[in-house]
Amino acid sequence: MIKAKTLVKDKFWIVEENGQKLGTLQKKENNGWIFLSKADKRQVYVTQESLFQKFGINIFEENKQAQEQIKSVDKWDRLEGEDYNVHGFPCSQKPYNPMFDVQKHLPIYTKTPKSKSVFCAGYYIVYFEKVKWRKAYCPKVITLQRYPYKGPMKSKVEMQQVLNNAVKEQNTNQTN
Repeated sequence: MIKAKTLVKDKFWIVEENGQKLGTLQKKENNGWIFLSKADKRQVYVTQESLFQKFGINIFEENKQAQEQIKSVDKWDRLEGEDYNVHGFPCSQKPYNPMFDVQKHLPIYTKTPKSKSVFCAGYYIVYFEKVKWRKAYCPKVITLQRYPYKGPMKSKVEMQQVLNNAVKEQNTNQTN
């Protein structure tokens, strides 16, 4: 049975047959499809019907079932991919042991109940000597202890604005 697993919603899928990867599928803007097989063969499907003729009408059925499951899950029992946060700052997965580090003003958490690795919820920019300012989402606490940073921020847009300002400030300081 051939199934497509979503990589990027409504754009890219991994196509598998009985758990074995056959290739990737890309939806084009003109509603056409491109399939790239593991053998580097490129196949173009102009219509959804031609795609279904090749892979079967049920190729996306697994995704529909997963969406139904997500809708039926209780809000306290979230699935991965849903929104999680620690003290109002977003994080990439279900947080365990959420705390707020008052001294450093950081929302922190672990990824498992017994983990010793601690992460910071939210968006940050971190200054690395060789590559300058870089974006970071939910970095480890140890990273923020080792390098200068700005954050936490609650959105990508806010992070981008802070990054732009930091780069401008850095360029201004270099020219003076």
